[in-house]
Amino acid sequence: QVQLAESGGGLVQPGGSLRLSCAASGFTFSTYRMYWVRQVPGKGLEWVSFINYGGSITSYADSVKGRFTISRDNALNTLYLQMNSLKSEDTAVYYCAKDLRPLPATWSMDDWGKGTLVTVSS
Repeated sequence: QVQLAESGGGLVQPGGSLRLSCAASGFTFSTYRMYWVRQVPGKGLEWVSFINYGGSITSYADSVKGRFTISRDNALNTLYLQMNSLKSEDTAVYYCAKDLRPLPATWSMDDWGKGTLVTVSS
């Protein structure tokens, strides 16, 4: 059974930083593209970032480019999202998700975590 567990969310002031983690189990983590997706109040779902199986290829939504960094530690089966220079617009529930298959990536995410809430407010 695939399990994805996000952590690290909380309340932070504008301009602050948070580091989210996603602990993965139940599949061969090191062979899958992984994603961060967020559910923003008033906007709905928004793709944030992905990272390929080995961590050598990353991509970001324009709204977070230059501020967020996705990374992974395959030895620990863990996905990370470092969020810097946070804005109120970043307030959302953040989810990690795996691709449907190892290779090639499909952009279909078949398993998601329960999410972790990030609130950016003064």
